[in-house]
Amino acid sequence: MSLRKWSKLFLKTLLVGAVAALIVGLILQLFNGAIEFTGMADLLIYPLILLGSGALVSVYSQMGFFAYLTLNYMGIGIFRRKTWQYIQIVLAVLALLELMFFRTFVGGSTSLQQDLILGVSILIIAVVVAYLKVKSTNANAWIPTLFFMMAISIVEIIGVLQIGVSNATIFMVVPLLICNAYQILTLHKVTQDEKKS
Repeated sequence: MSLRKWSKLFLKTLLVGAVAALIVGLILQLFNGAIEFTGMADLLIYPLILLGSGALVSVYSQMGFFAYLTLNYMGIGIFRRKTWQYIQIVLAVLALLELMFFRTFVGGSTSLQQDLILGVSILIIAVVVAYLKVKSTNANAWIPTLFFMMAISIVEIIGVLQIGVSNATIFMVVPLLICNAYQILTLHKVTQDEKKS
């Protein structure tokens, strides 16, 4: 991938994250009203803060994406393709179990219901994204896409889960998953264009 192609992907993902955070932040404010505005300046600055936060989340998502690409490249180089696929399945399942159960039973977290909802949501989103990826590429993309959308996304959100505030979790997780989905779904287009030129 050339620097020009990477820059385009970076900027588009930045925009996707900023817009997603703006929408999620405004919806959270509309339904929860957690922030009280004291004047017109607050109303004008709030969307800018949301856009900036979304841009930061997208950069965080992109770091995870390129870490995944590196890990996948190394995994394919070290293991046979079938073995690497089994390893990815096991790691994705372990990450999902850690999110849904281990934090409650081992870590003493008291939000089992929220963890279950979050885990099932991530699983559903991962399956939908993997289906779309397979539809636009080939069947070999199924397991790597599931692994990225489940295991890597869960690793990326572990930090925000420590905060224990539902609004903060929603505000970070939704734009992060949208950015991850956007990157994995557009990667083949970027690399195909690169091969043609």
